[in-house]
Amino acid sequence: MEAALNNTQLEILKLFSANQSEEDLKEIKSLLVAYLSDKVVREADKAADAKCYTQQTFEKWKMEHFRKSA
Repeated sequence: MEAALNNTQLEILKLFSANQSEEDLKEIKSLLVAYLSDKVVREADKAADAKCYTQQTFEKWKMEHFRKSA
């Protein structure tokens, strides 16, 4: 099974075509993680806003037991 690379993957490959120091690689990884985590938080905030969840909703959920018996 062959999978074509998407534009993001191709751009990252171009970026890494030149030798990078270990320090640069760590910094790039950190930047990517920060970007992706920020994106997840924005999407979660958007979903919470759409469902009108409040901080009180989340506090209530922290106290609830969500496991279901089989």
